[in-house]
Amino acid sequence: MTTALASSAASGSARVRPGLSTWTLWGRALLVPYVLVFLVFVLYPVGYGLWLARHPDSYVRLLDDPIFYRTAVNTLIFVVVAVNVKMVVALGLSGFFVQTRWWIKIVSMVFILPWAVPSIPTILSVRFMLNPEWGVINSTIFRLTGLDGPNWLNDPTLGLGFAMLMHIWKSLPFWTLILVAGRLAIPGEQYEAASVDGATRGQKFRFITWPAMKDLYLTCTILSMIWTLGDFNSVYLLTGGGPADLTHVLATLGIRYLRLDQIDLAMASLVVALPLVLPLVWVMMKRLSK
Repeated sequence: MTTALASSAASGSARVRPGLSTWTLWGRALLVPYVLVFLVFVLYPVGYGLWLARHPDSYVRLLDDPIFYRTAVNTLIFVVVAVNVKMVVALGLSGFFVQTRWWIKIVSMVFILPWAVPSIPTILSVRFMLNPEWGVINSTIFRLTGLDGPNWLNDPTLGLGFAMLMHIWKSLPFWTLILVAGRLAIPGEQYEAASVDGATRGQKFRFITWPAMKDLYLTCTILSMIWTLGDFNSVYLLTGGGPADLTHVLATLGIRYLRLDQIDLAMASLVVALPLVLPLVWVMMKRLSK
């Protein structure tokens, strides 16, 4: 009897699970366009770029270009300074915006606008403001005193500094919101207990806020470094890599070589950024896996 029931159950399950069902076939068919888009617009451009940069001579010529070394230094300065300043300011502002006062909600709506609006009009508007002849800064501030304002973007140090300020101003609201969410996840009872014990605001941050947000802060910093290495708009739209190609970063250096009709060097300038990106990606994935 038992053997008969087992054989009938086995035959029934075999009838219930034939080949692929109609829904499975439709599901796989609907995935085909996404696979094609990935192959055509992601895998093919990356593979073609690596194929163009396959010759060792391209990297020799790249290393012989003095602009490349200046670009590498600019990239390190841009990533280290801009990311750390941005994250520290975001951490401080997250403590301000987590308050429940009504006017803080209005300020937060205005604060988020730089991240919400497109990059091209906002950065170009700042570039027009910094124009030495008819820019609003020189026209309203310096000419009132009878002095000629400086040519802001004609100095490499000022140009790179303003590009970092644009990057911080544009992306600061996003990271502030992430850290605000991290603060809201901390139980309020811990702060109430600390207040009863007479803890100061600094002690609350040191012993409650920072231990709870440390992992989130470090993860956001690493992710921000990865994204900052690929930030093209902040530099190119503001300075165009000038003056004299002295404010380029690795994300914009390829445009210089494309203008010179040196496609292999343009691709090689992107490939050399991989030793900076891949370790950050590896650390990021290790942290997420934990």
